[in-house]
Amino acid sequence: MAAPPTILVFDSGLGGLTVLRQIVAARPDAHFVYVADDAFFPYGQHSEEAIIGRVVPLIGELIAAHAPALVTIACNTASTLVMAHLRERYKVPFVGTVPAIKPACASSKTKRVSVLGTRGTVKREYTRKLIQDFAQGCEVTLVGSPELASLAEAALNGSAVHDAEIAAEIAPCFVGDGEARTDTVVLACTHYPLLMERLVRLAPWPVAWIDPAPAIARRVVDLLGPAGGAAYEAGAEMVFTSRRAHTLNQALMPFFGGRVPA
Repeated sequence: MAAPPTILVFDSGLGGLTVLRQIVAARPDAHFVYVADDAFFPYGQHSEEAIIGRVVPLIGELIAAHAPALVTIACNTASTLVMAHLRERYKVPFVGTVPAIKPACASSKTKRVSVLGTRGTVKREYTRKLIQDFAQGCEVTLVGSPELASLAEAALNGSAVHDAEIAAEIAPCFVGDGEARTDTVVLACTHYPLLMERLVRLAPWPVAWIDPAPAIARRVVDLLGPAGGAAYEAGAEMVFTSRRAHTLNQALMPFFGGRVPA
């Protein structure tokens, strides 16, 4: 029997775990390597040139070390900057993460959609081009959150994060009133679904929250094919670029399909 394929999932921090969770569900037979570039987190504090200069060679080192069958860049900021460079330099197939503006605008009934991302993601020309191409008559509000990714990391690590802090970060997403108010919010940072239950609870009115992770998992299956072996034969690894040891086994296990990452 062939060895299970290795799928490498890369993010600036722990947000990509929301993508990993969906890929594990779709390909439970694979061996997973999750890499958090915490030594450079958050990416929003760095220039575009600095992110490209760091991530492109780092991915090369990770490919050499782990020999993945596929690499998922589970980070909107990195994906909007480095995907073309990665595909040009390396032979491994890549799956990126981009704001799900097209499906959000297609499904909006009120034609008011907000894109909630990091400041870096919402200011990029890539994001604005997506709106230009796929807004489909929607009024799109770009919201650059300065703290929500860090709040999501803190919550996953067991730190106290107050409702008021989260509510303040998402408040600008909610525009209009009556039948002409926001009905769809694109989560343009993979960290944000870590807070999904609280986002739903703290929203001033119900909206559809668009998480790109299921679509990313489907793309992985498109490229690698469906599961072909037993899940119990595959393992999982967690890598921090700071080289710190992780102490989050209980918190991480659900994202790895119940496995304890090495």
